[in-house]
Amino acid sequence: MFENLSEKLEKSFKLLKGQGRITEINIAETLKEVRRALLDADVNFRIAKQFTDTVRAKALGQEVLKSVNPSQMMIKIVHDELVALMGGDKSDINIKINPAVILIAGLQGSGKTTFSGKLAKWVKTKRGKNPILVAGDVYRPAAIEQLKIIAAQAEVPVYTEDGNMNPVQIVKNSVREAKMKNHDVVIIDTAGRLAVDEEMMNEIASIKNTVSPHEILFVVDSMTGQDAVNTAREFNERLDFNGVVLTKLDGDTRGGAALSIRSVVNKPIKFVSSGEKIDAIDIFYPSRMADRILGMGDIVSFVEKAQEQYDLEEARKLQKKIARDQFDFNDFIAQIQQIKKMGNVRDLMSMIPGVGKAVKDLDIDDNAFKSIEAIIRSMTPGERRNPVILNGSRRKRIATGSGTTVQDVNRLLKQFDETRRMMRMMTKGRNAAGLMRK
Repeated sequence: MFENLSEKLEKSFKLLKGQGRITEINIAETLKEVRRALLDADVNFRIAKQFTDTVRAKALGQEVLKSVNPSQMMIKIVHDELVALMGGDKSDINIKINPAVILIAGLQGSGKTTFSGKLAKWVKTKRGKNPILVAGDVYRPAAIEQLKIIAAQAEVPVYTEDGNMNPVQIVKNSVREAKMKNHDVVIIDTAGRLAVDEEMMNEIASIKNTVSPHEILFVVDSMTGQDAVNTAREFNERLDFNGVVLTKLDGDTRGGAALSIRSVVNKPIKFVSSGEKIDAIDIFYPSRMADRILGMGDIVSFVEKAQEQYDLEEARKLQKKIARDQFDFNDFIAQIQQIKKMGNVRDLMSMIPGVGKAVKDLDIDDNAFKSIEAIIRSMTPGERRNPVILNGSRRKRIATGSGTTVQDVNRLLKQFDETRRMMRMMTKGRNAAGLMRK
């Protein structure tokens, strides 16, 4: 997401390189390119103009510090304004009430059902709640079955009423069921509807009035751009929702919805979602998104994802093995599994400052480690523990067994040796630093 916008903004900032200070003349061309970049990203024209006007007002005549050039100063100003445009601070959902009722609304095909399952998993694992999903879409064929499949992945129960075509009644009964079975969060998946469909809009308004949800989330397909913003405005007038969810951020999206929607409906973006994986959901942090737009990465989110998979006891054991030079292929493949659990590999790499740009044209997917894993799994237990015994004939056998070449095996062994050497050096450095502190 935002790759094209990031590139164009970067080009606009280059116009200020070599300048001693920001002036009316040199800023005019820069802001013209910034505005063009925003419009190309499908940002609302009024918002794009307002954005560049604000940046101009803040930038003109501003003294540039000795350690900062005009280009860097402009990046800082644009970054701060992007954060403000997207809402400033993160906004959490209200699940303090028991049971907390969350109503999921949105257009057809926006990803409501998938998001409902992801949210259920998120409140269960990240907030320690006991959620229940409600199948409120009685119109779309196989909608209930789809929700059941997603709920199974999330390990969360689903409330359904076979044969009942009255979603208002179903939702009312589900809240009663939740109270009886001690579910503290009720997530209601509703049918997709068009803002122009008066009957369907009246129905969701009736659902709202019947159960008085503590949180109404409007789900937006980020690939629909400016159309999504206009629809959000119409839905907000009818439902007065609490927040927005941006889905399909992994698609070929220009990002206009993310940059415009907050200003148009004056409601925060609360979650972003990408991909089909049940845990592919994140709280929306405007500052972190601004970092990614401007090519600064998102190292905080990267570290947080790593910490979620981090086992302190296992880490201690691994550190001891590294210190004794006992790190082997069993440990190597275990680390790969940890990385895979963190999420989409390409997304992870884009979070690392300076790496996102480098990998943007590379075809990196979740199968990136497939050949490495195949090679390691073709080794005997003894070979994994003691790679030094891997002579020519063993390497040839491993290559045949893994469907790779001897060159691939040799390359992995070289990478493994380098990894092990670097880890050993880092461990020694850490120990030395510890002794010096004592």
